[in-house]
Amino acid sequence: MANENDVTTQLEGVADAAGQVAQIAGSAAGSVREPRTLDFILDVTLQVTVEVGRARMTIQDVLQLGQGSVVELEKLAGEPLDIYVNGKHVARGEAVIVNEKFGVRLTDIISPEDRVEAMGA
Repeated sequence: MANENDVTTQLEGVADAAGQVAQIAGSAAGSVREPRTLDFILDVTLQVTVEVGRARMTIQDVLQLGQGSVVELEKLAGEPLDIYVNGKHVARGEAVIVNEKFGVRLTDIISPEDRVEAMGA
């Protein structure tokens, strides 16, 4: 029984020493390393898609399209445009013209709860 107590005491001593080493290493690394920020993701490229509307057509109808053809969309004029980032619906907006180019003004950001709910549907 005396051997078991000696081994237990020695193991506790090793655990205490390991904890002290970890604390010293953590504080030393913290003083050398810069604080972690999200700056490293600022250059990541994302695919942003603005959807004006959708239409469902047969192959025959698509083959009959030509220059000047009009495709009727499901959305009504004036309805908000859907904005997707990497295929995920994240916002709604309205079309604007800025310096003779089209743009989108964000009018509504989809809440995380609504995004999760939409995934389940």
